[in-house]
Amino acid sequence: MIVLSELEAGGRHHRIVDLPATVGAGLHRLPWLHRVFVENLLRRSDGDPQTLALVRAWAAAGRSDAEIAFYPARVMMHDTTCGPALVDLAACRSVLAEAGADPAVLNPVLPVDISTDHSLAVDVSGTPDALERNIRREFQRNGERYAFMKWAAGAMANLTVHPPGSGIMHTINLERLAKVVRAEARDGVLWAMPDTLIGTDSHTPMVNALGVAGWGVGGLEAESVMLGMPMVMRAPAVVGVRLTGRLGPAATATDVALVLTHRLRALKLDNRFLEFFGPGVSTLTVGDRGVLANMAPEYGSSSGYFPIDGHTLDYLRQVGRGPDEVELVELYARRQGLWFDPDAEPVYDEVLTLDLAEVGPSLAGPTRPQDLLSPSAVAAFARAGADGLPKGAVAIAAITSCTNTTDPRQLLAAGLLARKARERGLAPPSWVKTSLAPGSPTAARLLERVGLLGDLEAEGFAIVGYGCTTCIGNSGPLKPEAEAAVRIGAEPVAVLSGNRNFPGRVHGQLTQAFLASPALVVAYALAGDIDRDILRDPVGCDAEGRPVLLDELWPSSAEIDALLAKAWRTEDFDAAYGEARRNPLWTGLSAASGALYPWDDRSTYLRRPPFVARDAGSNLGAWSALPLLVLGDDITTDHISPAGAVPRASEAAAYLVAHGEDPADLNVFSARRGNWEAMVRGLFTNPGVRNQLADGLRPGQTLHVPSGEILPLWEAAQRYQAEGEPVVIVAGERYGMGSSRDWAAKGVRLLGARAVLALSFERIHRSNLVNMGVLPLLLPADRGPQALALQLGDRIEIDALPERLAPRAPVKVTVRRRDGRAENFDALAAVETALEIEVLRTGGILPLILQRALPAG
Repeated sequence: MIVLSELEAGGRHHRIVDLPATVGAGLHRLPWLHRVFVENLLRRSDGDPQTLALVRAWAAAGRSDAEIAFYPARVMMHDTTCGPALVDLAACRSVLAEAGADPAVLNPVLPVDISTDHSLAVDVSGTPDALERNIRREFQRNGERYAFMKWAAGAMANLTVHPPGSGIMHTINLERLAKVVRAEARDGVLWAMPDTLIGTDSHTPMVNALGVAGWGVGGLEAESVMLGMPMVMRAPAVVGVRLTGRLGPAATATDVALVLTHRLRALKLDNRFLEFFGPGVSTLTVGDRGVLANMAPEYGSSSGYFPIDGHTLDYLRQVGRGPDEVELVELYARRQGLWFDPDAEPVYDEVLTLDLAEVGPSLAGPTRPQDLLSPSAVAAFARAGADGLPKGAVAIAAITSCTNTTDPRQLLAAGLLARKARERGLAPPSWVKTSLAPGSPTAARLLERVGLLGDLEAEGFAIVGYGCTTCIGNSGPLKPEAEAAVRIGAEPVAVLSGNRNFPGRVHGQLTQAFLASPALVVAYALAGDIDRDILRDPVGCDAEGRPVLLDELWPSSAEIDALLAKAWRTEDFDAAYGEARRNPLWTGLSAASGALYPWDDRSTYLRRPPFVARDAGSNLGAWSALPLLVLGDDITTDHISPAGAVPRASEAAAYLVAHGEDPADLNVFSARRGNWEAMVRGLFTNPGVRNQLADGLRPGQTLHVPSGEILPLWEAAQRYQAEGEPVVIVAGERYGMGSSRDWAAKGVRLLGARAVLALSFERIHRSNLVNMGVLPLLLPADRGPQALALQLGDRIEIDALPERLAPRAPVKVTVRRRDGRAENFDALAAVETALEIEVLRTGGILPLILQRALPAG
């Protein structure tokens, strides 16, 4: 039977599912992550004996492939994923009202926290007033979206919006929201349970650094969970990373993250979770762990989990959690077998070992985060300079992203390096655009208290805002010198402390970007180019013309620790977040009220989407389709869903200008995700997209086969739909890697694609396709796009009848050549659960939600 017990902590009695008593000795064979899943399953089972039998078999084997229903405790979103999600919910309310139902019944049933961190652009940089000027510009551009979010927070239960200036969602999660162990009253009983969540950003696993089980999902999956549906999934296989040794003085947690990303990508972690164990774990602070956990999507995993230990408790105290809350975390974790043991060896699906002592300074690039480079190898990527720019000129040097800026030691290291450079008279050349965007407003207080903010500002690294900025492409304009040089053929680069560097992501005019620690970003800014070995060649020359080496500037661990002790104040956290909440730009923003959102057909930001309907229609069946796009490997969600600034000479710009927008300031695509008309015109327009359907096709174009015309993709799709012609998309390996953008799936549905056939799918995007009613099919290894060699007029016949489709079932595919020849093979339905089959049969998760929300009849 399932054993319930009492736990006293903080002067209160809590009911718990007693894991050791219920599961037995096999509990300690399970990875710590599995123990969290088991607790969730048992607590929600109502004593079901089949669940108990499943759990005991799971513990005995150390693994399971069972289908389980997981109920997260909460949901997190940011403004550019919450925007389309809230638009969907608002549209669902409109559908309910039109059907005669009460729209107010549609509410989140669990806590939903929304940050406003993703659209902030670096319009102004290098000056102490950059923060204030950028935030003002942000409100001018995005006031309509922010007012919509304020409406949602007022109209819907359980929804909290953290206003601009509060920080990056993952930093907010660590510093303010994560409980580690939650105390919740249910039916008059106070329960204690692990804190768990899902987030609509692929870097949600950053909270794994605290021992909180959380991972990234698409916005569509989050919408269903918000409304009470469980996450139905296979019990995940867990890969263990055994850490040994201790980091050396020249290495940072960023270097470990880049080394791990390189090594783990070779393991093919699709649909597997990852957990750290071994004695080396105990040498890493929560700040260090956050850097490693944050990179989970880059190394291909759903998680980067660190179990609860003394460092967890230290961090909770440091950010202002009360003694009762900290006591509950410790007592619960120890009682439930969730406390970390550095000598434990759980049963893992696979194990990789890393000696931290062997890690040295590292970078990754120039186009993928898994492409590890030593500093000495970076110079090989220096391309042509022009118009006064040297070879390999650094056009952007940005300390950005939750990945590194949440770790105070990394910020202090960058600040100390800037101080020493300032003392020697070094400064970045004029063509380098420098910026600092910490994950939290607390960082400004920390840096200012020990005088490092002034040193960073003197070297150009003034705070430009508390958001993702450059890491997601909102880097603003290049410096005039770099802009002019690019126009005549120079190829400058970006160096940033971010997590992704796909071509064109950081800035539309830059094809190469290198990921590095914050301190190395400052060093490359001072150097002004990558055409050197930054560890051995001079970074620059001092005021007297003497060369200055990086060793002379690099801070020691002792220096960093001494400053951290002086800089840290627990009270800073409440003060900084309180200031953001009281920002008059936010408090003075007026918003609509009422259960229904008042749609405005003139809006270029918020449009009611056509796919929110009771009768969207299923794509399943047996049909013959033309390929709309034929793509290669590594097509990311950045390639599919438009990102960065809206280009002036684009289909999306033409639409926006025709609807009254200023052609000189069209904002960024991430701010337009609530307008399906703008987004569909930007699909697949990334410069890295090559449609292999025909020669000479530019990104965002395809060939309309019946007429032979080359058309914008959205226009060809409209024509095919009017003709009743089914279409599909064909792709290679790792289709949909990168950010969790649900628009990469929403857009594909709007293009009319019934299926995507690929050699492999990234986890979140596969789920998003299913939730939009698009069938993901895994091609056999010998039937990729190159082997298929599709020609104009070739058709793809798919037999996916709804009554025959099952999770991971074979699906018959025939390639019917234009000369009549037929090639037959089986693809595999990339569908994991019975719930996903139901979603596909209904035509998507939104129609399913509407069907369940409407009363019978």
